[in-house]
Amino acid sequence: MRFEERELKPYAEPVFPGQLQEGKVYFSVIFVDEDGLVPSVEPRVFVGSKTEPEGEKLYFQDFHSYQRGIRFESPDADDEATFVTGVGRYIFEYERALDVLMACALRRRKFPTKE
Repeated sequence: MRFEERELKPYAEPVFPGQLQEGKVYFSVIFVDEDGLVPSVEPRVFVGSKTEPEGEKLYFQDFHSYQRGIRFESPDADDEATFVTGVGRYIFEYERALDVLMACALRRRKFPTKE
């Protein structure tokens, strides 16, 4: 099996807030260490935005509860779902999240003892 070769950009390409589509799955990619060697990837469903005094907030729901049909207004939403407000710079479409992970894989080659 061979994955297509591609040129990775030196920067991440998150989804711009205005491009988010309600009900679509996106991927949150954050690094839990300072060196950017330990990624955490979670599928999130965009469920809307709301303008608040501190600015526009983006709302996401965990994929599993969304897939089971639980919504914010569902009676058991507090117990069955996780809703988070997101920062756009960590939210990616699948291919761009993959780019972030491939760049991480290249960084990890330089630090094999930090796994």
